[in-house]
Amino acid sequence: MWQDYCAAHPEAVAASPEYTIEHFGDTRRLANELLALVLSGRKRATAELVRDFIARGDQVPRIGSHWIACDGAGTPRIIIRSLELRIGGFTSADAEFAADEGEDDLSLESWQREHRRYWTRVSAAQGRHWSESDEIVFERFSVVWPPEHADSVLR
Repeated sequence: MWQDYCAAHPEAVAASPEYTIEHFGDTRRLANELLALVLSGRKRATAELVRDFIARGDQVPRIGSHWIACDGAGTPRIIIRSLELRIGGFTSADAEFAADEGEDDLSLESWQREHRRYWTRVSAAQGRHWSESDEIVFERFSVVWPPEHADSVLR
């Protein structure tokens, strides 16, 4: 998949040759559900704790960086490219970002409820405590590969 993307978009790869291989969420089911939202076009943003990047040994993404998103079984499905990034606290999320994440009813209230639940659960499983003051990477992205799933501006 990566080699095909590189051949089709050498300029994008030259500008940002690094990539990670990841999945959304912390369970097979959640990875599949969130990937389905991306594939449908509804989800074009995500949020992750800075400390989770560090714990995996990954750098925080930068604008233009790529990640290969896998399904819950670990099969690569699409390539995503970061368009916008910022680091902030939990309360810095706004309604527009919540809608761009494409989850639940798209409201800021549901975003806060579900992410509070998610980060509390994930942090507890890691033996840590989650706090609303923890730094979060807020990322907007586009799907760039394969062509049948790529956002129209990139086809």
